[in-house]
Amino acid sequence: MFGYVRAATSVLSPEDAQRYQGVYCGLCRTLGGRYGRRAQMILNYDFVFLAMLLAQPGMESDFSLCTCPAKPWKKKACWTVNPALEAAADASVILTWWKLQDSIRDGDWKERAAGKSACLALKSHYEKAAAFRPDFDRTVQSCLEELHRLEEANTPSLDRPADTFARILQGAATHMEPAARASAVSQILYHVGRWIYLTDAWDDLEEDRKTGGYNPVLARYGQEAQDQKDHLRDTMHASLGIADTAYSLLDWGEWEGLLGHILHTGLPAVEEAVFTGQWKQRQKRNQRTNHKETIL
Repeated sequence: MFGYVRAATSVLSPEDAQRYQGVYCGLCRTLGGRYGRRAQMILNYDFVFLAMLLAQPGMESDFSLCTCPAKPWKKKACWTVNPALEAAADASVILTWWKLQDSIRDGDWKERAAGKSACLALKSHYEKAAAFRPDFDRTVQSCLEELHRLEEANTPSLDRPADTFARILQGAATHMEPAARASAVSQILYHVGRWIYLTDAWDDLEEDRKTGGYNPVLARYGQEAQDQKDHLRDTMHASLGIADTAYSLLDWGEWEGLLGHILHTGLPAVEEAVFTGQWKQRQKRNQRTNHKETIL
């Protein structure tokens, strides 16, 4: 995942901001308990959204104080072990494994070397996660193979690769009950996945133009790619609109406010930052300061 799916915590109420951070810390704790300390390094805010989305309404969520592995002297409120956190943790490991495999196959020598080293550390954890979620594992592998073929062919389409990537996230809704809930969650994941893919395509546009890497916006529009900003955002807004419609159909219990905030405020804020160049600037600033940004 890419880290684009996050709340705009600067405009959240203190209570919601604390609960959001509590899910993040709970997911970190679940990764550590399920897969060990190294697995906590793959923690990502995208999976916080997934955990809340997969939570069953009516199931009371408990929070307790836990030790932060990054700051062991500090106690933080954590969402305690929950099936939704376990599913998000498993998905994190599976997606990270296949993303590393993709880097080994398509990256430069530095990326290949780093990918092989990371895979050695992650292999046993991936095998465990794949055993827990075999259907999701097969979906991720199949869709990434399909995406690789589309990229190799320099497919001049926005929708075909975006659809393929979106089906990866959609697979995380497998085996949800009841069927009506699974259908709505599936729609949200599909269209948020499509939005992620197109957001990342624009974010990487100039870099891909320089390196010759595949980019669906460049493949579709060529030298006129920069002029298609409004068209690209229109189709991204269409996906967010469908995700919002699916969201409005269900009762999300205690997570309704945070999920709605991410869909209505967080994602548009990230999109605006990406399309105005502020996102790249923020990432560079974070790299210089070796600081992981958690708010917009």
